[in-house]
Amino acid sequence: MTAMFSEALDAYLDAHATPLEPLLQENYEETYASLSSPQMIAGPVLGRLLRFLVSLAAPRFVLEIGTFTGYSALAMAGGLPPDGRIVTCELSPERAEFARGYFDRSPWADRIDVRVGPALESVNALDGPFDFVFIDADKDGYPGYYDAVVPKLSPRGVIAVDNTLSGGDVADPVDERDRAMAAFNAHVQADERTENVLLSVRDGVTLIRLAS
Repeated sequence: MTAMFSEALDAYLDAHATPLEPLLQENYEETYASLSSPQMIAGPVLGRLLRFLVSLAAPRFVLEIGTFTGYSALAMAGGLPPDGRIVTCELSPERAEFARGYFDRSPWADRIDVRVGPALESVNALDGPFDFVFIDADKDGYPGYYDAVVPKLSPRGVIAVDNTLSGGDVADPVDERDRAMAAFNAHVQADERTENVLLSVRDGVTLIRLAS
């Protein structure tokens, strides 16, 4: 996999994002200390970007596909308006329980609802409309998640999708993960229902909205 950033630049980026609450730093540190695949966590830069986007959009209904340890949900919850809520979907009961421990300790416990099980089942059970959607789960599932949420997106809704550069290798895929992300990017690009932009934030973040 191509290295997009050096460790020094990663540290510089983290140091130049306004810090989020200490509880999120604790979540970040415990994730790395006690869980497998800790690099899956959103982290400070993406967390701050999500907080910015949610604060600007003022969504009443946020959907997250892929809770992991709860960092990104906490980041978004801090930007919600008073009547906003988040439904976050997680396949792993163990990860969901880890995340709930942090949600319960946060000021936004009553705004975050964790759904455990296959994400598509959870999405299909929700009526929407979704004002903001964050997708960060199994990469093979991205096209299905995208197609499930687009029809339920509110008129001014935004979808943010993580890892869409796949370490920089989507332009010349070297493994199945890269090919899955390249196929997803092509799927979004060809969809006339929406418009999108792929940002080189961390491992790539694509922002999508309904076509005007």
